[in-house]
Amino acid sequence: MLLKILFYVFSLILLYAAVRVITARNPVTAVMHLILCFVTTAALWMLIQAEFLGLALVVIYVGAVMVLFLFVVMMIDVSTELVKQGFIKYLPLGIVLTLIMIVEMGMVLVGKQSVFSETHPYAVEVVSSAVSASYSNTANLGMYLYTHYIYAFEIVALILLVGMIAAISLTIRPRRSYTRYMPVSEQLKARPEERLKVVKLDASQWEALPVETPTAEKGEG
Repeated sequence: MLLKILFYVFSLILLYAAVRVITARNPVTAVMHLILCFVTTAALWMLIQAEFLGLALVVIYVGAVMVLFLFVVMMIDVSTELVKQGFIKYLPLGIVLTLIMIVEMGMVLVGKQSVFSETHPYAVEVVSSAVSASYSNTANLGMYLYTHYIYAFEIVALILLVGMIAAISLTIRPRRSYTRYMPVSEQLKARPEERLKVVKLDASQWEALPVETPTAEKGEG
């Protein structure tokens, strides 16, 4: 009974925070509610004994990614007028995509092949192995991730790699002509014996030149 109460409490908090993410006018407020979404989602995963996913969500997304987003939002000047432009234009497309996502989530969560169904092979193995004291949720998750879902895992890794390369390429600025730049290849070709030349000079004694005193110009005085 207590688990059901906690589930509904966290679900209501998650729905409220998700609505505030897309309705808040202040970007910082939206980011803070997104952090609340991640924390409540981690709590829901804890309730279903997915402690690894919950801790990973808090450590990775809340502790690193969202803090970075918060710093970026606070440093840049976000214009709310530019954000509101085109809202009505893209609203029908957003509604259609939202309905498609709801249908897909319903197909995953409800039905004969649902991950919460007792006939699902993953659920059967989890229920049968959970009775043993040596059951490890993290080990079982890793086993399924690198066996049954290895192709999906590699595709996600490739997508993240493409995103990282795109972010690096977007931040590269063309080199200006007036900036001082030394090619790295030329630096690597340099040898110590070519960079310094020691010249030996014979010692000699220099005689001081006589100093001429300025004479007064004619006609003066």
